[in-house]
Amino acid sequence: MKQVLDFEKPIVNLKEKIAELKRFTSDSDIDLTEEIRTLEKRLAVLEEDIYGNLQPWDRVQLARHPERPTTLDYIEQLFTDFIEFHGDRSFGDDAAIVTGLAFYKEKPVTVIGHQRGKDTKENIRRNFGMPHPEGYRKALRHMKQAEKFSRPIICFIDTKGAYPGKAAEERGQSEAIARNLIEMAGLTVPIICVVIGEGGSGGALGLGVGDEILMLENSTYSVISPEGAASILWKDASYAQQAAESMQITAYDLKKLGLIDQIIPEPKGGAHRDLNQQASYLNEVIDHSLRTLEKYSIEELLEKRWEKYKKMGSYQIL
Repeated sequence: MKQVLDFEKPIVNLKEKIAELKRFTSDSDIDLTEEIRTLEKRLAVLEEDIYGNLQPWDRVQLARHPERPTTLDYIEQLFTDFIEFHGDRSFGDDAAIVTGLAFYKEKPVTVIGHQRGKDTKENIRRNFGMPHPEGYRKALRHMKQAEKFSRPIICFIDTKGAYPGKAAEERGQSEAIARNLIEMAGLTVPIICVVIGEGGSGGALGLGVGDEILMLENSTYSVISPEGAASILWKDASYAQQAAESMQITAYDLKKLGLIDQIIPEPKGGAHRDLNQQASYLNEVIDHSLRTLEKYSIEELLEKRWEKYKKMGSYQIL
């Protein structure tokens, strides 16, 4: 049973009513076909109305859905012969970031992504998808390896943010993220970054400097969580919904602002409703992006990357 979000309850209630009528019809001689058909039409209209008019807070809830596909789910769907590597060759391994080699349409690539858990035990092991500095250093080690062997890099972003604990700060959390930003800006291979869930602050940016920045339709990307913003602005985290509406954190907001390149559609109700369909949508966009980027020379690639980020944050005085 999929977890039901608050705004989905009217849809679920109507589906249950339709299912009940179908059971009643099959167990008796009473024909309720016309009534069922009427309710199914009403359901289609209701789904279109709710899923077609999602508010920012609704999308935040979908981005955080516990059943939402993770990096490893997409790796299984999109790549072959994936080999995961561990450790930063300095301190240890961080399970909140997964990285390794794989083939994408018979071409070798490096895949890196945040990884959260599907249950409490796995979430604890993966620190709820919030990386320590060794996670970012592990990622950077494989980015440099990808550059050495001319392999494109595909990053999946899905984190509330980098882990803010004392131990992480002592081991150089901010330096590790900053180093990734610097190095990714100058890598001589194509980089595709896909926000598949939450893209939170510097924790997301540590894997987020690329030639193509893509976002799933119901993912979010922000400098701070809505709860964090509400705590600062209103001194009350319960105003998170209002914060989400004003922060412009949805894929549509960011596309309008020129901060991402493309929005990847999701199945009705979110990516967790149909992993195969979502992977198909994602595959189509990644394939097109990779084919486009591989046409550029190294000089062209770096120049276009520089121009891309130089435009961000620009404004005109009217």
